[in-house]
Amino acid sequence: MADTTAKTSSPRAGAAAAAAATPPTATAAAAAATTASPASPASPKGPTSPRSPAKSATPEGEAFGTEQHIEVADDLEEPDDNDDANSAVGSSIQSSTGSLTESIYAYRVLHGRTFNAPKTSEYWAPNDEQQNEGLDLLHNAALMVLNDELFLAPIGENPQKVLDVGTGTGIWAIDFADVYPAAEVIGTDLSPIQPAWMPPNVKFEIDDCLLDWTWPENHFDYIHMRMLYGSIPDWNDLYKKAFKHLKPGKWFEDVEFDVRIQSDHAAIPEDHMFNTWAEAFYEAGDKLGRSFRIAYDGSLKKAMTEAGFVDIHEVKVKMPCHGWPRDPKLQQAGLLMFAMLDQSLEGFCLYLFSKALGWTAEEILLFVAKYRTELKKKSLCGWLQV
Repeated sequence: MADTTAKTSSPRAGAAAAAAATPPTATAAAAAATTASPASPASPKGPTSPRSPAKSATPEGEAFGTEQHIEVADDLEEPDDNDDANSAVGSSIQSSTGSLTESIYAYRVLHGRTFNAPKTSEYWAPNDEQQNEGLDLLHNAALMVLNDELFLAPIGENPQKVLDVGTGTGIWAIDFADVYPAAEVIGTDLSPIQPAWMPPNVKFEIDDCLLDWTWPENHFDYIHMRMLYGSIPDWNDLYKKAFKHLKPGKWFEDVEFDVRIQSDHAAIPEDHMFNTWAEAFYEAGDKLGRSFRIAYDGSLKKAMTEAGFVDIHEVKVKMPCHGWPRDPKLQQAGLLMFAMLDQSLEGFCLYLFSKALGWTAEEILLFVAKYRTELKKKSLCGWLQV
């Protein structure tokens, strides 16, 4: 996962040095942390236990750092070459995550809606209820690996106007609005899949971020984006829109994931399904002109710089994809991530691979089955870069 934050420059700053000190800011999330990144106000520990925004905390511990190393739990003895055993592991994980997800769904009712065909965008993932539940699982897993922070940018204690681009089910916008009841939070998405109930300071709008933005210039105190990989043809253009509509000296943050599962504790051969899967996504995205490589090699930071942002900080975090970490919190994050992936794999591939790669439905389902078999092997200790 890559998390990158950046700041806008002040139009009143005369010298280059002064402009660098007072521009709009952008944050990009990634799997490696920049130690100079400023601390942000602490966000909720979870959907039902927000932390006071008056406190601030610099993310630290096993979940953070360029040289991040996650310790492995002691109970990784499942026989990886036994399909029946792997199936049992999958059932066990789903059972184990039940207690974790019940609290999520107890107050979030997700409604799959008819996909709304936009003018410029064809989003590659479904917007049905099954896929939307996966988005909420991912949200809560991300909170756990980001040290219970909804954001990393130092936005201050009193943000007034906040924009969440690609809000999905709206869970991030709702959680943010709960922590900052004085803020006016707008969440935009291509599909009307947000819940009917929401805090009074949240508004959801159906909008395509690739079209011209209709808000005034210098309007928002904070702009947040997450998981737009594979859907943006020109990241520089998108970030320029954010720069234009962000107030001088305020912050912008984008959190993006890589699609390649890696491991620090097991050898992953070049021809392993984790690599084959990632290469298929990279190829499909390249053919459609909408890259899945945005979390790679400082791409977020480069695009933010070209858009005019300054004071850019990139934070890279490892997201476990199974319950293998020894740390209880990271283990829970891994269980949620596994549950999300397990129920979402077909949805990730069906549209993308059929349109971009010309695969048949049968070929796609066979590919997914092979990937799922490897995903269930806890002993591979897999993680995704955020």
